[in-house]
Amino acid sequence: MQLRRLRIIVTGMAAAVVGAAIPIAVMGWLSWQMAQERQVTVLDAITRRVLNRAELTFAEAYYAMDVVQKERLTPCSLEHIARMRVVTVNILSVEEIGYFENGFLKCTSWGLAPAGILKGKPDYVGRDGLGISLQVNPAVSLGETMIALQMGSYNVLVSPMRFVDAFIDNGIAIALMSESGDVIKTRNDPDPGLAAALFKNGIDHGLHSGRLYTVLKRNGRAVVAMVSEAAVRDEWLRQMRIFIPFGAFMALCIVGIVFWMSKKRLLPKAELELAVRNREFIVYYQPIIELKTGICFGAEALVRWKRPDGTMIRPDLFIPIAEETGTILAITDQVIDCVIADLGTLLVKDRALHIAINVCADDMGTGRILRVLDEKLSSTAIRREQIWLEVTERGLVDIDAARATLLDARDLGHAVAIDDFGTGYSSLQYLQGLPMDALKIDKSFVDTIGRDTATSSVILHIISMSQELGLITTAEGIETEEQAAFLRLKDVDFAQGWLFSKAIPSQDFIQFHEDRKARYGPAREIVRSGSVLFGNR
Repeated sequence: MQLRRLRIIVTGMAAAVVGAAIPIAVMGWLSWQMAQERQVTVLDAITRRVLNRAELTFAEAYYAMDVVQKERLTPCSLEHIARMRVVTVNILSVEEIGYFENGFLKCTSWGLAPAGILKGKPDYVGRDGLGISLQVNPAVSLGETMIALQMGSYNVLVSPMRFVDAFIDNGIAIALMSESGDVIKTRNDPDPGLAAALFKNGIDHGLHSGRLYTVLKRNGRAVVAMVSEAAVRDEWLRQMRIFIPFGAFMALCIVGIVFWMSKKRLLPKAELELAVRNREFIVYYQPIIELKTGICFGAEALVRWKRPDGTMIRPDLFIPIAEETGTILAITDQVIDCVIADLGTLLVKDRALHIAINVCADDMGTGRILRVLDEKLSSTAIRREQIWLEVTERGLVDIDAARATLLDARDLGHAVAIDDFGTGYSSLQYLQGLPMDALKIDKSFVDTIGRDTATSSVILHIISMSQELGLITTAEGIETEEQAAFLRLKDVDFAQGWLFSKAIPSQDFIQFHEDRKARYGPAREIVRSGSVLFGNR
């Protein structure tokens, strides 16, 4: 019992710890997922913004070259140079337009070009046919390194920043890349090698090398945006401040439920209900001996609670609780099952043998026990006369209902005994009003035999009362030969007690019965005829 209680407490504490940890852990994980999702959403927006800007820049460059190429002006004439200059000024992305002839730069939107500037081979050609050179130093206007876009006899120079000229948080690094993986332009110093690796792995977002990243590919170009894991953690902490209170509330609820359930399991009722489900109740049998002959006439079925660890719980520790909680009904059913399983063969073999089963007040009030017995005995060859019912005085709460149950029991063939007589509130008039077959004298009165006490004479009155009513009389708790001799002298019919045998397991009782039968002979069969019991040899 203590071991099980300890196990429940330890299990409850473990469940409480786990139950508290799980919602907090789940909220932490959910916060982390939300932080990543929020950052991915931001990165997605930035990649779209940057790629839109890059595509617009490429489109403007293409448009600028297309405009001047379609006009039929004398190459590098004043009118031609002026026209290229107007287009350059009007299109924000274009810094300079150049015209090539026979593979050499002849003029630009700034004027005639120095001789000998060769038209270079582009680094790559895009899907739109534009040749792209990534590192170009302007020969006429000088200034910063440009990106050159070539189409036909023209090229335009574009500042690399024009391709990524979008609002970007300083903590987010981006890389604009070509279809082949060449880096066109970066912002906020991303690792070019990492950007190329992320571009090539084919996954549009995730964590890699301590960076959260997204990749957007479209029309032969791509943008890789990445942010440090530290930034994700900062967002995670912000999300935690939202989710953790919910997790803590859920944890408190779970801990409360766990402790409530553990406390409920520790209640005696819960222990009994679990024992019923596990069928932990077994039956020991205390022999009933005929005093005059020494013959074993039957036994009283006494329930025992055997825990899984082998420990036995005394009936006085659980029967009152079982009666109070109603669990006694299920325990009674298990007792009947045990009697049939343990002694069914013996009862069929020896029709003179009977087993007495204790009946609780609820069963006496409703008669349920009779329906249970009828159902369980119907599939056996055990006679109803072989199953006696014992009811205590305290169990006869509703006299009218009890009387009806007792009458029905006797009609079915069961003998009925009043148990522990003298410890309740029975009287001669009380007994006369109930259909009884036997009376059992409580051990407390048997103990007064041979002693000079105030209650020594009570047992004589009980014996006399029983005999006047024509009841079979059984004395309980006989421990000495002196007590047995006294009761034998007073014509008491049967006896139970340690003088003959304590309550023993079924196999021991079967052996006890066989030994007793071999020594003293068989018992006479008790047969019911109407409301009268009599014995046959």
